[in-house]
Amino acid sequence: MIPKKEHGKELRVAPEGFKTANDFFEDLFLDKNLIWMGQNTNHLHDENFIRDAMIKAVESKDYCKYPPPEGLNELKDLVLEDLGLEDMDLVITAGATTALYYCMSDLLTEEENAISPDPGYLIIDNFASRFAKEVKSVPIYNEECGYKLTPDLVRENIDENTGLIILIDPLNPIGGAYTEEEIKEFAEIAKENDLFLLHDITYRDFAQEHYLAANYAPDNTITVYSFSKIFGMAGVRVGALISTNEVMNSIRQVLIDDLGTNVVAQYGAIAALKSKPEWIDYVKDTTFNNQKIIKEAVDKCDGCFILRYPSDGNMMAIDLSGAGINPKVMSKYLLERNVFTREGEYTSKRFGDRYLRVSYSVPPEDVKVFAREFVDAVEVLRK
Repeated sequence: MIPKKEHGKELRVAPEGFKTANDFFEDLFLDKNLIWMGQNTNHLHDENFIRDAMIKAVESKDYCKYPPPEGLNELKDLVLEDLGLEDMDLVITAGATTALYYCMSDLLTEEENAISPDPGYLIIDNFASRFAKEVKSVPIYNEECGYKLTPDLVRENIDENTGLIILIDPLNPIGGAYTEEEIKEFAEIAKENDLFLLHDITYRDFAQEHYLAANYAPDNTITVYSFSKIFGMAGVRVGALISTNEVMNSIRQVLIDDLGTNVVAQYGAIAALKSKPEWIDYVKDTTFNNQKIIKEAVDKCDGCFILRYPSDGNMMAIDLSGAGINPKVMSKYLLERNVFTREGEYTSKRFGDRYLRVSYSVPPEDVKVFAREFVDAVEVLRK
């Protein structure tokens, strides 16, 4: 018997040649020679701080025990210290995606709406649609707004039923980050209208400058923190959810991880934060320089351009519409040449047929392969 409830999330369609979408992604995952530029993951950690900490945790057999349900206290303290939010409260979660779901399930009601950017991270919209009356996806695919959700756009779309503003900062898939003045203005909007800001800072450490909404509207801000990107720990699923004690006590009532988050991942996360000063400059400098390689390639191709350059994330969006190339076709062409990228449809139903999303926290030699193949692809696919 099929459940009658609609969940607001579309089932993934299996690509041609695969029984399910999961089979497709497993095929990619198991390909050790694939250049991984499609999931914004970080492959630049050459040192062994994080790996060694997780190996030590396995060898000690700590995985035989359930860890504390809200996370190891050492890890919790390190996350707050990293953000300079020592007076806040938090729980450790099984990745930032789980944290996002908790936010939506606790903060939104059936009478409220949420405001989000389009393009954006569609998983957040899917979660919000399960609990809110409406998700207002605001179009931001234009140079006038800088390809990001601005305070002015929020004011245009806000109403008495708005309960949540979703800030993805820097923005997946385009890479724009907010200035301090913009964050201050968002904070004022939240306080004036008695609503919440969901500040998803997954890509924060790749930005040249970054500002926390929690510093300007602490009672109205929920901050979502991830170890998947800058720390290169996407596969072990660990993140955090941070707000005031009052807000966190409300969210605690919807937590399902009563038996704790992967303890091996938590020990890795502790090592990641402690060792961060030793590798952060290398990762940021490498990703920033990798952008230049991609920019030089895109500039050779008439009809193609990068929406935000330089990007403040570890990804960028390349508009292909002027060359008359469908991003799905481009993504398939590159994948056949061992380069995994993502068509825009993954992050926008409205504008996804215009751009290709490319992440570049990979070794420079891999980025050079992409650059060469991209230029060739434009020439071939344009014809």
